[in-house]
Amino acid sequence: MRLGAVVLTMGNRPEELRALLDSVAKQDGDPIEVVVVGNGSPLPELMVPDLTVRTIELPENVGIPAGRNVGIEAFGPGGRDVDVLLFLDDDGLLPNTDTAELCREAFAADPELGIVSFRIADPDTGVTQRRHVPRLRASDPMRSSRVTTFLGGANAVRTAVLQQVGGLPDDFFYAHEETDLAWRALDAGWMIDYRSDLVLFHPTTAPSRHAVYHRMVARNRVWLARRNLPLPLVPLYLGVWLLLTLVRRPSGPALRAWFGGFAEGWRSPCGPRRPMKWRTVWRLTRLGRPPII
Repeated sequence: MRLGAVVLTMGNRPEELRALLDSVAKQDGDPIEVVVVGNGSPLPELMVPDLTVRTIELPENVGIPAGRNVGIEAFGPGGRDVDVLLFLDDDGLLPNTDTAELCREAFAADPELGIVSFRIADPDTGVTQRRHVPRLRASDPMRSSRVTTFLGGANAVRTAVLQQVGGLPDDFFYAHEETDLAWRALDAGWMIDYRSDLVLFHPTTAPSRHAVYHRMVARNRVWLARRNLPLPLVPLYLGVWLLLTLVRRPSGPALRAWFGGFAEGWRSPCGPRRPMKWRTVWRLTRLGRPPII
């Protein structure tokens, strides 16, 4: 199993980025080639012993999915020069040296396995936030399981998946791009695992720290449904999320931004529509997350 890694950065965490690359260099097994994409920012010199690092500097910030797609294509169309790609946040850290080898073993043992989602833990407390467990029953982050989505900055993807169903949706810019890829992968017959023993250290943060969070979350939720769901499920899925948003009682400005994004999702093009098969809907349901929530 040939492994590569894609790291997206805006150039504002040079010390954390170097620490991440050091942790990749320390992985057991064959060396991992890394592509670091500067998303609208210049990159520092990244010389790491025992690690091959290629750098790409984009002239502007194209967003998370488009930036990661640039990293994928650096390994050939659909990443075909390697078997598996790791996607790692630039302020993350692999605390264990066997993570890469465990990934190789997981994909080699299960030919249907397409994506592995790592467990994200705070480096100081070891706590995993509920939102970082990609399933509805998130109370026990130490339980590994099959899941229906994955975490964007802490995962491994078999490149055969990318070659079959395509990469991340460029226009999403930020939010829900992982679920879009996950649904397409599941519809093509691949499986997704959450593995609690594959750990990425990452400081505890709130997603709402991003200024565009509420608008992008709402807009992309609409796009996600319009692109991927059978027509009868689109209003159900979006209606449930509308109710959940109101129950969570966001602030007035946040709610206005959310409704603005929700309306934008209906008005603006969402990209190609490829509704999943009804058997995929049933598959998602059996995995514990029917595509209405």
